[in-house]
Order: sequence, then structure tokens, then C-alpha cells
Amino acid sequence: MLFKNHLLHQARSAGTSAKAHIRVNEKLINWADVIFVMEYRHKAILTQNFPSAINKKIVIVLEIEDNYHFNDPELIEILRISLQDYL
Repeated sequence: MLFKNHLLHQARSAGTSAKAHIRVNEKLINWADVIFVMEYRHKAILTQNFPSAINKKIVIVLEIEDNYHFNDPELIEILRISLQDYL
């Protein structure tokens, strides 16, 4: 939602949980120039599961607790504020 129709950036969303609608995979990591995660544990999961792919990427931890549902309006606003310096 945040990047939909953005003029300069493309984004994809994926989760680290087995219950995620779209799970992160090596193809998505390779596609990305920069990876944003909500918590340090997400970065650790990526590092553990995809060490060679993630090693080549910039990973930014936003320090947002992962206790929101997908597309939660409150989360979208928090992300909008947290990502404004990168847009």
C-alpha cells in the first residue's frame, strides 16, 4: 500500500512466519536492493535461512513490534512515518 504506484520505488511484502500470506524467499531477497524488517529477530531469521543472499543486501531494522495484522491501518501509519526518510 505504501509504495503502490510510487514514481521512484517498487516494493514487495513478505513475512518470515510460516503463517505469512507470502513468505520471504531467496528470489525476493535477490530482487531487493534494500530490505526493511520490523524487528531484529526478522533480520536474524533472514540471516539464518538465506545467509549468502542476505549477506549482499542492506537490511534496515525499523524497530516496530510485530504485533499487527497485514494492512492494519495503525501499522501502515507507523510504517509511513518510519520510512519517510528513505522515500
